[in-house]
Amino acid sequence: MKPSLQGRIGWVDLLRIVACLMMVVSHCCDPFVARLDTDRPEFLAGALTGSLMRACVPLFVMMTGVLLLPVRMETGVFYRKRIGRILTALVFWSLALPLLYYLYFARFATASPCIVPGDFTWSAALHKLWTFVLNFTYDTTPLWYLYMLVGLYLVMPVLSAWLEKASKRDLRILLGIWGFTLLLPYLRFFAVLVGYTGNGGNTGLFGVCDWNEFGTFHYVSGFAGYLLLAYYLVKYPPAWSLRRTLAICLPLFAAGYAVTAFGFVAMHDAYPDKFANLEIVWYFSGINVAAMTASLFMIGQKLPVRPRAWLSRMAGAMFGIYLCHFILVQVGYDLFGGLPLPAVVRILLMALGAFAASYLVVRLMQAFPPTRRFVQ
Repeated sequence: MKPSLQGRIGWVDLLRIVACLMMVVSHCCDPFVARLDTDRPEFLAGALTGSLMRACVPLFVMMTGVLLLPVRMETGVFYRKRIGRILTALVFWSLALPLLYYLYFARFATASPCIVPGDFTWSAALHKLWTFVLNFTYDTTPLWYLYMLVGLYLVMPVLSAWLEKASKRDLRILLGIWGFTLLLPYLRFFAVLVGYTGNGGNTGLFGVCDWNEFGTFHYVSGFAGYLLLAYYLVKYPPAWSLRRTLAICLPLFAAGYAVTAFGFVAMHDAYPDKFANLEIVWYFSGINVAAMTASLFMIGQKLPVRPRAWLSRMAGAMFGIYLCHFILVQVGYDLFGGLPLPAVVRILLMALGAFAASYLVVRLMQAFPPTRRFVQ
């Protein structure tokens, strides 16, 4: 059936597809990054390629901001419509993925360094089938995003009431505060370097300690800032031509990428025994990743992309691809991970294969009413 183009935004559909493909590539990099202590060339290939993809999740959040802010419906209706859809998918895939992983590993071996032996026995699968109500597991790693997305949906009606009255200056002030919070991971890291020992060993800043995780900037930080940034850029888009946008945004993206990629490698080399430090420059709510995300968003916003039926149809499959791709990435690693090819080529083969296979799975599920609700 030909999808309706009413209300579709061409560049938003395109960015959703780009963000989803970036996300699949990033997960295909993980087995190579995991060789950080055993195979330097493969680690570098995974780290440098994966760093290029870090804007994927923030881009998804910004698309949510474009499409849903400000919320125009009653709060209860919004919650039922948006959160109900998310919870349906969350429950289904939290049950389906552990069973699929068990069935796959019961028959096929794997050499992936991300895998912990014993994680895919029947008893382990049964344990995962009920603990999903508490949090995601390795099998359902991408579903962390759904837990976070529910949190954004909960706050969006409240945020919308403020947005309706906020001036451009008001938005800039709050975005400036959010921008400062993007520096907090680095402030904490450097505070420890210069001798800060924290409170009782907890090195949190500005009120954060073992008995209080709600510091000064807790309520104005995180992914909600990307919602606000998207709303601001759509309501007050820069009056730049595409050429000027590229001239500004490409160097900004390159600078963000340089910090992300080379910072990640430098963190490993400087602190090989402190894995927590390794992730600092990969935080989605870090200034470098935010620079990459904003750059891609503003470039996409300027592209003359008209709504198309094929683009809308493909964009409509991205949520489903996000939900089901992770196990297909594992299959891709088993198929391509050991080939005598450069690591970057293997990563791309894995990503394209997993993306295409996931798209077919989603299209099949969309074709049948009983399964359609789990992928859209």
